[in-house]
Amino acid sequence: MKLRAGLIVAGMTVFMAASSAFAQQAAAPAASAAPDLTPVANPVSGFVKAGVARYEKNMVAAAEAMPAEKYGFKPSPEMNSYGHLMMHIAQSNNTFCSKISGQTAPDVKIADTDAKDKLVAAVKDSFAFCTAALAKVDDSKLGEQFMFFGNRPISRGGALVALGGSWTDHYAHRRFICG
Repeated sequence: MKLRAGLIVAGMTVFMAASSAFAQQAAAPAASAAPDLTPVANPVSGFVKAGVARYEKNMVAAAEAMPAEKYGFKPSPEMNSYGHLMMHIAQSNNTFCSKISGQTAPDVKIADTDAKDKLVAAVKDSFAFCTAALAKVDDSKLGEQFMFFGNRPISRGGALVALGGSWTDHYAHRRFICG
């Protein structure tokens, strides 16, 4: 449990640092131009949507790089396998992006013991769904709440922040498992 808490803290630290660096890089002015500090129309949803492609690239590349015979690998017996992590990423993306956007999540049947190619395809498809589902999301309804994870109310803004944290957490777990 302490290891999971430590990974979550480490993941959130990486997320915050990456978020700061990403925001600075995205807004970096040309050497001779003054920085544009005009207000951003949709700072929360825009930031999360901008991260979809980056996390998709990293996580799909990681899923493809892991040899098929290693998808059952667990760093210790009580931990989840790499295949489980890939299944969880696909399911999490579909659930978060469905709830945030109000669109129906794809009905995907996958198991952590499925073949690598099926799990990689599910991860790719889940990021494609997120891209499409989040396309029309803006910051106008950040305060609206819905039930998430059973009976827990969460705001749309909170879910967007949690989605970004989820990507960081999953990528950190992948790094922990693979080194």
